[in-house]
Order: sequence, then C-alpha cells, then structure tokens
Amino acid sequence: MSLMNDLSEQLQRGKANEVKDLVQKALDQGEEPRTILEEGLMDGMGVIGEQFKNNECYVPEVLIAARAMNAGITVLRPHLVSSGVKAQGTVVLGTVKGDLHDIGKNLVRMMMEGKGLEVIDIGVDVPAEKFISTAVEHNADIIACSALLTTTMTEMKNIVDKIVEDGVRERFKIMIGGAPVTDGFCETIGADLYAPDASSAADVAVQHCQAKAS
Repeated sequence: MSLMNDLSEQLQRGKANEVKDLVQKALDQGEEPRTILEEGLMDGMGVIGEQFKNNECYVPEVLIAARAMNAGITVLRPHLVSSGVKAQGTVVLGTVKGDLHDIGKNLVRMMMEGKGLEVIDIGVDVPAEKFISTAVEHNADIIACSALLTTTMTEMKNIVDKIVEDGVRERFKIMIGGAPVTDGFCETIGADLYAPDASSAADVAVQHCQAKAS
C-alpha cells in the first residue's frame, strides 16, 4: 500500500495521530505538499463525503474524519504556504440571523475544507450585513447561508436584497441550504446555488470556483 493510500485510509478511520505521523513521514520522504493534500487528505475526506451522501456513514463518522484531517492539515499548512499552494476558492459560511443551529453548517465547512476550499466560518445568528462585509473583506467567491427553521428562511432573501442594495451583487455567488430549503426557494429569492446536503454543497462550490478561475 502506498503512503498516500495509507494516509487516506487512516483519515477515513478517524485516526488523527496516525494521520499526523503519516503526513510528517511523507514530508520527510520529500513528497510535495500538494500531493499529500490532494492524494492523501482530500482523497480520504472525499470518500467520507460520498459515503455520507449515500447514507453509508453518519455525522459522528464525518466529525471524526474531519478531526483527523485537521490534524494532518496542522502539520502540512506551513509547507503548503511556503510552496505556494493556494485554496481553490474562498467561501464565507454562516447560519442566518435568528437561527442558532450549527451542525449542518459545520458539516458543510468540513466537506468544503476537505475539497481544498478556504472557509471563513462566521458562526450562527448572522445578520445580512456581516455576511456581506466578511465576503468583501476576504474577497470571497461564495456567500453560503444555512437555515434549519422555516421562520428564518426569509433571512436568506434579506441577504440577496442587501447585497443588491450595496452594489456588490456581481462579486459573489450566494449559496443556500438547510433542511427546509429547496431549489425552488433558491430560485424564488434570487440566490445562485443550492445543495441538498453537505457533500453536494462542497461539490457545487468547487465547480463554481473552478469555472470562475478558468
């Protein structure tokens, strides 16, 4: 078994200490940081994402795998920076004003980070102004908004309206998601991107960022 395959498998099992050791071993053997990231860490998280999408694993397994990935990234990050490896894109992520649920948001963050995106997580109960100001500050590609309550879904429309009012609508794509949210609602409020689950959200975000870069 190759070192990258071993790294991917240990991440899928949530073995944080083993993942850290394997990342360091790969660096010591002269592997490129990008190779370790893409063929080891991101490969493992991609498998978990597909399993989660297909109901073959559940939230606890995703959380454990994400913890292992973060352990590996901690070792790898300085080498990624020094070798000039950049994120595929930047996403500002939060739960909308009035909604305090964060499990879905956290899963989306983990899946997006597992795909090589930089995620600026601004938490829960976030007003429209903060989504937009953070996106401007970080020159983000996507503003991703989560809601679990039907009563807070209207805040997503407020974000779309506010971004138009501020004159920056063309700068960012707005992604929405959460249990009560649908593709039809996305279209109704004038948002750009919708995904039914965390793994799909990561895929959609990466596709957009790659298309924007090309």
